[in-house]
Amino acid sequence: MAEDPVEVLRRWESSGALWRVLSRHGDALEVGLFTCDGGEEMSRLVSDDAALRAYVGDRRSSEVGE
Repeated sequence: MAEDPVEVLRRWESSGALWRVLSRHGDALEVGLFTCDGGEEMSRLVSDDAALRAYVGDRRSSEVGE
């Protein structure tokens, strides 16, 4: 069973790391998971999960003000 993409982002944020929306294609999001300083991409998450789209909303990243 695949991991819940919202929980993946929440764990990533709670550890102090950053995520950024890399692309939006129809209902699918491609999200890059970056180190705490935002410098190195560690992984990517691609999903068309409705809960993920609702969680991310119009944000471009987990950074404040984004």
